[in-house]
Amino acid sequence: MTFNIHKIPIFQKLENSKNVLLAGAGGGFDIYAGIPLYLNLVNQGKNVIIGNFSFTFLPHTTSEEVFPNCYHIKSSDEDLSKMAYFPEKYLKEWLEKEGYDARIYAFQRSGVKGLREAYLYLMDKHNIDTILLIDGGTDSLMFGDEEGLGTPVEDVISMSAVYQTNIEHQYLLNLGFGIDHFHGVSHFRYLENVAELSKEGGYLGAFQLIKEMEEAQKYREALYYANQKMPDRKSIVSNSIVSALEGEYGDYHKTNRTQGSELWINPLMTMYWCFDLKAVVRKIKYYDYIKSTNSVHEFMMGLQTYRLQLGNIHRTDKQLPI
Repeated sequence: MTFNIHKIPIFQKLENSKNVLLAGAGGGFDIYAGIPLYLNLVNQGKNVIIGNFSFTFLPHTTSEEVFPNCYHIKSSDEDLSKMAYFPEKYLKEWLEKEGYDARIYAFQRSGVKGLREAYLYLMDKHNIDTILLIDGGTDSLMFGDEEGLGTPVEDVISMSAVYQTNIEHQYLLNLGFGIDHFHGVSHFRYLENVAELSKEGGYLGAFQLIKEMEEAQKYREALYYANQKMPDRKSIVSNSIVSALEGEYGDYHKTNRTQGSELWINPLMTMYWCFDLKAVVRKIKYYDYIKSTNSVHEFMMGLQTYRLQLGNIHRTDKQLPI
């Protein structure tokens, strides 16, 4: 079993795409949430390049810096920092074991301006016609006036950078509905934002992974491979999504990183929610405060300035009435 691409709106949007840049918006394991998409698109015959906003200190690896803030990842790369956290490398290793000659790039943490230039470099180098940003979780859809924003910094830097490339076909996909409750996100507000985007044509529908799909099985295998390589740095989000794929429910913990908190593992975690990225960025209320930032620190200062001006006039963390 696999995706029925002819009935899924986002795949209809991608029908004429030839060279796709599939990138993890929030860094770290976000790109793992895109593995099912990568496999499906490659098997359709599309050329897919992988990128990821990285939490690894890339200058302390043996990866090749091909452009400022942009590193080409190889399976032979080593993390010389002794932190042993290198999800991009282990994804490259796993894909090679599966027979895929994947081209993977990782972006060193920077502000919007530097990341935009790195995206433009890859667009030119690989003749990219479509960019898909993947968020493992849902906090990338927080507009800024919600009481809890989760961890939006890397997501919104990536989203703003891609938006500023002016590429015509740019999309955002969320996978992991419910997990960002762990990070203080109200999913009542998430659905409210989806509804607002729907009014304006920015919501492109949803589709779901189930365990019988080959792409879902491979996602699980890739995650378990990374778990074995980084046993102390297991992904909270992807392990929660895979738990849902496996039929777990409620306060189930696949990793001890979440012990002491209450999780809500649920079947909705395996749904991809799809959006026109341009429509989403236009809804970010603090975009003007962060659009020209040169560093993560500048971004955080811009977000803080907006939030201070917002004061207590925000949408409260209302919970789902079900």
